[in-house]
Amino acid sequence: MKTKNFKFIFTLLLAITTVSLMAEEPGFTGEWNLNKEKTVLQGSQIFLSKLTIMVKGDSLLTTRTYENTDGQEYPFDENLSLDGKESKIVIYDMPRTTKATRSDSDGTLILDSSTTFNRDGQDVVMNSKEIWKLEPGAKLLTINVTTKMADREIPGILYLDRVK
Repeated sequence: MKTKNFKFIFTLLLAITTVSLMAEEPGFTGEWNLNKEKTVLQGSQIFLSKLTIMVKGDSLLTTRTYENTDGQEYPFDENLSLDGKESKIVIYDMPRTTKATRSDSDGTLILDSSTTFNRDGQDVVMNSKEIWKLEPGAKLLTINVTTKMADREIPGILYLDRVK
């Protein structure tokens, strides 16, 4: 009798654990492609076309692939801590400083970056704030981005579909 009860309880616990693990959303980790039908692109600007994300604990590793209107791709890797510490890298001769945090209230990721590039012999600083949010079902990632350069501020929303 005790063996039957034990087997029943063990089977029930195993089933509950399996169902709860299957119900969890996969999170940000995965490969994402820009949904060009939903996203409004700004003229002939370079744009984020692909994003590979790996979140492990408090670490965020991304491979961003930017694309121009001719289809040329410009990928770069960035390894960030999600505790707000600054990370510095150089992308195609452009220094970039980024801080990333995770919102405890809604699970969004917030990235603040500053990239310096040279235009006509002058250093130009581009500041960017990105708010990453997973839509229900975790198959769509929205990135609300605000970019500031000199006295211009450019808001936008990117929609990325999960590839895997």
